[in-house]
Amino acid sequence: MSLDFGFGLPADDKGNTGILVFVCRLSKMVHLAPVRDKVTGKQAAQLFLDSVFRYHGLPETIVSDRDPRFTGAFWDTLFQLLGTKLTMQTADHPQTDGQTERVNRVLEDTLRSICAEAALSWSDQLPMVEFALNNAVHASTRFTPFYLNGLRHPQVPLTLRGGTVASIVSGGEARKAFSSQVSDIEPASLKRQLSSFIDDRLTLISRVRDSMESAQGKQKAYSDKTSSKNSYVFKEAN
Repeated sequence: MSLDFGFGLPADDKGNTGILVFVCRLSKMVHLAPVRDKVTGKQAAQLFLDSVFRYHGLPETIVSDRDPRFTGAFWDTLFQLLGTKLTMQTADHPQTDGQTERVNRVLEDTLRSICAEAALSWSDQLPMVEFALNNAVHASTRFTPFYLNGLRHPQVPLTLRGGTVASIVSGGEARKAFSSQVSDIEPASLKRQLSSFIDDRLTLISRVRDSMESAQGKQKAYSDKTSSKNSYVFKEAN
């Protein structure tokens, strides 16, 4: 598993300005946790337990940069007790953590538009962003992280009502199919609320998918660059 921080987001209503990104190196499954600028190693360890360990257990190795958050005595003690090796990234091998950097670039593109609309509540959208990332076909594996992790696709409202998984994973006619599924729902006010909820989620999924395609197209250029930065900084929109 690899992990990294991304900072530079506007402070939300909880004081968060960044994201802690966990990525499984095999399945490419992503887990996201909002963090404050002054997050400590102990807090990061707790986020790891809450966001990763309780769902997947321990990875055999963890790849990170040389950020002080991961070199403190707390992390060394924690992973020694848990039997996990912490592999430190060196400056001349930035590719060891390249996948989290690529996820950060997708997040930057996606969150830029989200922050423009709701700067104080961007962290509330992270669960849907995480879902969209894990339900999108990855360029290197040709599968979705959800499928590689559990050998099945997650249920969504369309599949529960008889739709196809393919239309959700690929995009396709998902929006049209969802609309037809809610056409018979009463009362009208509930139908409008549900349609709005679905439309917002599909728009977010579409943003993530477009951002992933853009990031994959630039992947080689990014991997050829070297950097000594300890964390990724989200760039503000022009």
